[in-house]
Amino acid sequence: MATSVRRTTLTLPAAPVGPDNPLPALRPLDEVHRVDDRTRATLPTDMARQVAYAPLRSVLPVRLRDGYGRDRAPAALDAIVLENDRLRATVLPGLGGRVHSLVHKPADRELLYRNPVFQPADFALNGAWFSGGIEWNIGATGHTTLSCSPLHAARVPAPDAADGGAMVRLWEWERLRDLPFQVDLWLPADSAFLYVGVRIRNLHHLPAPVYWWSNIAVPEDEHTRVLAPADEAWHFGYARTLSKVPVPEWDGADRTYPLRGAYPADYFYEVPDGARRWIASLDADGGGLVQTSTDLLRGRKLFVWGAGPGGRRWQQWLTEPGTGGYAEIQAGLARTQLEHIPLEAGEEFAWLEAYGPLTADPAAVHGADWAAARRETETRLEAALPRAAVDAAYAAWRPYADAEPAERLATGSGWGALEIERGGFQLPGTPFDPDTLGEEQEPWRRLLRTGALPDWEPGPSRADPGASVVAPAWRDLLEAAPSTAAAEYHLGVAQWHAGDRAQAERSWERSLRCAETPWTLRCLAVADTASGHPARAAERLLRAVRLLLASPAAPEPETPPVLETAGAGQGAARRAGAGQGATWQEGAGQGAARRAGAGQGAALSVAAPPVAADPLALETAEAALGREAILALLAADRADDARAVLDALRPAIRARGRFRLLRAQVLLAQGDALAARAVFDEGFEVCDLREGDEALSDTWYAIVERLATGTEDPLTEEARARTHADHPLPAHYEFRMRPA
Repeated sequence: MATSVRRTTLTLPAAPVGPDNPLPALRPLDEVHRVDDRTRATLPTDMARQVAYAPLRSVLPVRLRDGYGRDRAPAALDAIVLENDRLRATVLPGLGGRVHSLVHKPADRELLYRNPVFQPADFALNGAWFSGGIEWNIGATGHTTLSCSPLHAARVPAPDAADGGAMVRLWEWERLRDLPFQVDLWLPADSAFLYVGVRIRNLHHLPAPVYWWSNIAVPEDEHTRVLAPADEAWHFGYARTLSKVPVPEWDGADRTYPLRGAYPADYFYEVPDGARRWIASLDADGGGLVQTSTDLLRGRKLFVWGAGPGGRRWQQWLTEPGTGGYAEIQAGLARTQLEHIPLEAGEEFAWLEAYGPLTADPAAVHGADWAAARRETETRLEAALPRAAVDAAYAAWRPYADAEPAERLATGSGWGALEIERGGFQLPGTPFDPDTLGEEQEPWRRLLRTGALPDWEPGPSRADPGASVVAPAWRDLLEAAPSTAAAEYHLGVAQWHAGDRAQAERSWERSLRCAETPWTLRCLAVADTASGHPARAAERLLRAVRLLLASPAAPEPETPPVLETAGAGQGAARRAGAGQGATWQEGAGQGAARRAGAGQGAALSVAAPPVAADPLALETAEAALGREAILALLAADRADDARAVLDALRPAIRARGRFRLLRAQVLLAQGDALAARAVFDEGFEVCDLREGDEALSDTWYAIVERLATGTEDPLTEEARARTHADHPLPAHYEFRMRPA
């Protein structure tokens, strides 16, 4: 059959991604793939230089996505299917262009790990991510911020267009590095391999740091073996160490079998210069998936969850019961994912990948002779898809990379169109049409046209300050714009992103003088924390929460809140008695709260906005600000105030697993370890638990240690070990990715 491209829908049990977090992502990344200076000094010079090159300080201007839950219901997802006689590929343009499925039709075999559900989890740089399929990671070390975002998609002519061939083009404007990229997928009529052409363009006047890793989830069992043309690999564990190890045997086990290790780990293969770039995952019978590429895509990696309880728990967390496990084989521009590569001004990176089935002799694949296993696999790959054929396919694709779309299949964001309007860029093949511009971009279009950023409206701004832009050109425009609360706020965000913290704080202070808002108070609280002033940060966040809860869209509290203003050096709310949290007291229609200045106790009235904010947006903002305020108050040793904030939040927020964990932490800080233990015993799930986050285990063991001693006095190492052994972390809270 001729290759076909068609739109369809895929119905899966899905948890909604939910609304974005309205607070700008000012804080440093908690990305686990980092090494310290001492480790970096041991690396090869070129690797060390690229590890140190342009790491992100935050994910600005992208917003965090932490509004998802774990309640799944059948949902219809937009899909695009490419199909010929041998392969059927299913792509999800609304979810980062993920290749959800790749079926080898003659064998009726799924080549990828196909997740039967859509369940977001906190693995992407900005939060929401899901497992399975082939993902396109661009931007910076980690899973792309576009993991759960729509991409533009269109049908375009393929190199075999004369025979009716068509490609599916995916493209978007990557906002972390301000770089447009495209991914072209096509199936020649008689091919058993899916071809993928990738291009990243730097339209700017300076070099740009580039990161790319194609991430392929493959099924795993005890017989799965991953093969690549390497005798050494760089091992990265979640203890944040990077060291060279032999392949396949290391530390008493053959690490090319994903289940022969206890903990999650990365193995970045040291592929020799001149060697063909490929990686394969093969089963007990020698069959499975192979990925290969042109030479620019030099890196190859194996990620394993390991056979230990933490890795198994994560695998269960990401799907539904009864689903088999998976490993990840990956291909990238650098040797490791800790590195970024400079792309010169006005230049582009482009390469071609190929994905398809492979069958090799199982005796050789699983034999003790690693060189023979690799040789057998590469020989079968060369027979199925010669290296020269990949180079020829790349050459055939290049003239079509600029081909204009023939039919739009899906629509991405409006951010690319905004940048085209600002910069006047010409991007053949990847149009960012003006009709994709939306509400998020409108204030910035007005800034472009009039030189003034629209100020916040009194009502909606109570729930969302609007998305920021931070590139130097936008910062220049903001600096020249008339001073308003919104303009100064967004200018401060852009200055913070640029590393100019002093100017950012000045801009936020000017915003406060224009209008006191929760958003600017929170930004200043982040700055206070960064400069070593946790008490002032806590006070500002407390004030921000009070402002937000003064909105007429906020729900009525279950009991009248009362706020007692404490004296200097004391918490703003006192313990109200057994079984109760601290209470808040308000005057009629006004919050009797202190201004955010250090040590001040004067009351400040809060005028209600004339327009009510959207209730869902307000709940999202309340959860985001409430969480940060509680953590800041705990850090400032103000547990009673943290309890008061928690109790003031609406019931739907307090019932979330994240806030159940916060309640346990607050109770522990208040000295009630027994009540904190009861929260764990009742059970909860932290839907947005971050990869590598050990808050669950840390809180659990802090509770059991306190119960063991009855005081805050530290335990001896022997007593601590005994207490931990007597009170092990319950299995459903076990997400640790490194040895305890």
